[in-house]
Amino acid sequence: MVTIQDYIDKFMFIAVVPAYMEEKKIGSVARSLFNLVDKVVVVDDGSSDNTAKNAEAAGAIVLRHKINRGQGASLQTGDDYALRLSADYVLHFDGDGQFEVNDVAPALAKLKMANADILFGSRFLGTESNAPWFKKQILFPLARIFNNFFTGLKLTDVHNGFRILNHQALEKIIITHDRMAHATEIIAQTKNNNLKYIEFPVKVVYREYGQGLNEGLYILRDLFFGSFIKK
Repeated sequence: MVTIQDYIDKFMFIAVVPAYMEEKKIGSVARSLFNLVDKVVVVDDGSSDNTAKNAEAAGAIVLRHKINRGQGASLQTGDDYALRLSADYVLHFDGDGQFEVNDVAPALAKLKMANADILFGSRFLGTESNAPWFKKQILFPLARIFNNFFTGLKLTDVHNGFRILNHQALEKIIITHDRMAHATEIIAQTKNNNLKYIEFPVKVVYREYGQGLNEGLYILRDLFFGSFIKK
């Protein structure tokens, strides 16, 4: 009988965790991943707090941007590092504590069993999302419209930071949009490079609701200006 562990033990699996001003959560996030991956790589995106210090104290490899460049740039920095280490698989995992580590092992197993190149996490498969109203009713539907039009891939959740890429996807997907439009760019490059993809249900826990509107407007701005992706 094939187990989840069979799909983990034989490969180099690296977690890339973009983080900006996450000193309170980054340590626990990094520690929670150590039993699931070979290395945890935290990319500190120009934080002025103790994000980098706390990530290092937790045992993570820390790469630092001197200035705040954005999540897309942070992911590419981490992906480049993973490529230099010849990683077989890379997990994209946010540093704010919203993802559940219990989803990582079954997601990797599903990716391998499906013989796919990239797995996109979805908060809309399997369980009811507790996303803030603005994101759920306005941002996500608009993001799906942008995604479907500019990428041609119809995903249930187009702006989820939980992904797993195999080595081929890691080589072919090059993130050029530094900020939040990178999510659309990754999907577009998945299609353009004929990469096999799957979706997988993941839990996203929202602990703060106050910045939903502003954050959503920033994402819509980046999606709009980042949607003219080169084919």
